[in-house]
Amino acid sequence: MTEAQKHRLLYLIAGTFIAALGGFIYFEQFWFLGIPIALAVIGVALFRLDWLFLLITLLTPFSINIEDIGGGFGLALPTEPLIFGLMLVFFLRVFHDGYFDSRVMRHPLTLAIGIYLSWTLITCFTSEEPLVSIKFFFSKLWYVVGFYFIATQVFRNPDNIRRYIWMFIVPLTMVAIYTIIVHSTHNFDQKPAHWVMQPFFKDHTSYGAILAMVYPLMWAYLWSKNLSLNTKIVVSVLMAIMTLAIVLSYTRAAWVSLAGVLLLFILVQIKVRWWIVVLIGLGSIGGYFAFEEQAMMYLEKNRQDSSDDLSEHVSSISNVATDASNLERINRWSAALRMFEERPVFGFGPGTYKFYYAPYQHSSQLTIISTNFGNLGNAHSEYFGPLAEMGVLGLVTLLLVIVISIYKFIVVYYDTRSREMRLILMGAFLGFVTYIVHGVLNNYLDLDKANVPFWGFIAILVAIEVYHKDKSDEATAY
Repeated sequence: MTEAQKHRLLYLIAGTFIAALGGFIYFEQFWFLGIPIALAVIGVALFRLDWLFLLITLLTPFSINIEDIGGGFGLALPTEPLIFGLMLVFFLRVFHDGYFDSRVMRHPLTLAIGIYLSWTLITCFTSEEPLVSIKFFFSKLWYVVGFYFIATQVFRNPDNIRRYIWMFIVPLTMVAIYTIIVHSTHNFDQKPAHWVMQPFFKDHTSYGAILAMVYPLMWAYLWSKNLSLNTKIVVSVLMAIMTLAIVLSYTRAAWVSLAGVLLLFILVQIKVRWWIVVLIGLGSIGGYFAFEEQAMMYLEKNRQDSSDDLSEHVSSISNVATDASNLERINRWSAALRMFEERPVFGFGPGTYKFYYAPYQHSSQLTIISTNFGNLGNAHSEYFGPLAEMGVLGLVTLLLVIVISIYKFIVVYYDTRSREMRLILMGAFLGFVTYIVHGVLNNYLDLDKANVPFWGFIAILVAIEVYHKDKSDEATAY
């Protein structure tokens, strides 16, 4: 085409679009205004997949979850449609190129994740609610593809690891500031703390869990020698805001998880042998069962309910006698175990717990907040849930991913040459473990805000091991 022909074509396209835009506005069809945005996103996806990945990361803390878009399905906007598109573009590229880095594909974590996803898919076909389970599987798949497989390739550039971290932390801090301001209008009382983070988070427990995940990363950055004084001051201010936000979230599980990773950090730094930690863990579990009756009698003496007073709120963590929240967790866990006993191999199907747990509640365990409608959360555990929904292998395959991740985090941390990469690894490791601890008491891997850091932290681990472990600080400088 000649230059004149190109100009005429451009004018024709622009004129047609302007005329169409005017017509749609005249007839009050405002959805047409989203077409340029959609075209821009498609263009970015086709030519700069890393930009779309980082854009989704930036938008995730601001996303709003729509509980029911029809058919009992929920959707996080605007992130989940973008993540689904990210997955499609990835598959098209891999199909077109016929190649994906074999070092990542052969990695033990990739194999473990593949086994976990495979069993999830298998149990979709034996599910009581196949449509619910298939949707559950695909939502799990697009998070794994987007924030594990794609992320490992985006993180081949070490600068993108840092961009990813801060593109999640900065908007999350903005959400925390919004929450603190709204909370202040209610005198920072405990009851409003359950909902002041809406619409960005459904409740204070998911809010506290995600704050706890990124907190160790911010702390790790303060140890960097390559950051300027001004940058460290900014990080310190952000960390102070996050500290206040975590305290005011009144999320006891988040506090417990952060205390747990502090102990873990000390154990890693003094290089305690892994078998000693395993023996201590097994000994603690054995000791609990050996003295279970005495332990329960001791715990039942604690009658401190959740409170506005922080010291009393901390004390209520171990109250299994009168605290409704703690008792409801025991009720949900017991129902999950009864469901597992009935269907130990395939379970009831991924994502179906809330539809089927009601008959498995025992009348003696019902609390003032118990419900038969599954509208107040799932199994309240990242481990009992898969056990009820996908049987014994559902739990085993998830634990396989977790155990290999923890093992690899520690091994790669010791083997990495770059101090800066070691700091990022330690921050991601501790953030990952806060969720593992938190997962005993709650489950949020159906939320975009939990999936983006959960799989992203594992991708950071794999990317550093495969691409950056042997590089010096000069090769990975800030």
